[in-house]
Amino acid sequence: MSYPPPLYSGDTGEPSATYRHRDALPELTYPNGNTAHYLATHESTGGLFGLYRWEMGPEPSGPGPHFHRSISESFYILSGSVRIYDGRRWIDTQPGDFVHVPIGGVHAFRNESGEPASMLLHFSPGAPREGYFEGLLTLADKSDEEKAEFYLAHDNYWL
Repeated sequence: MSYPPPLYSGDTGEPSATYRHRDALPELTYPNGNTAHYLATHESTGGLFGLYRWEMGPEPSGPGPHFHRSISESFYILSGSVRIYDGRRWIDTQPGDFVHVPIGGVHAFRNESGEPASMLLHFSPGAPREGYFEGLLTLADKSDEEKAEFYLAHDNYWL
C-alpha cells in the first residue's frame, strides 16, 4: 500500500486550517426543522470529501432507497437513533455506530424514533452536495421531468 501522490509541494507547510465552533448556526434549515451544517464542503476540501452534520427532529424524515454512481457515503451517529438501510436490511443505529456505503451501494436513512437524532454524513470524493441539499427545498413545485433532471444532475438514482 502506498500513499496517494502529494498534493502539496511546499517545504514548510502553511497555516491553512479552518475552525468551526460547535454553536455555529446551520447553513440550511428545512420546513420540518431538520438542519444541515456544512462542516467541510467540496470547495473547502478541494473536492477530496464533504462532511455535514445532519440534525433531524422527532418527525419521521429521510430519503428512500437510492444509490450514487460517483460518490461513497458514510454515516456516523452522534445522538438518537437513525434507521439506515444498507441494501439488505434496516439497521436501528445508536450513537457511535458507523455505516459506510461504497460507490453504487444501495442505502437510505430515516429517523422514525419519535425523538431528535443527529449524524455526520461523509461523501467521498467531495461532490458539491450543498446544491442537492438546497435544491430539495424547491422540488415541490417542479414537474416530474424537472425532478428527474435534478436527481440525475446530483447523482441520485432512486429505487
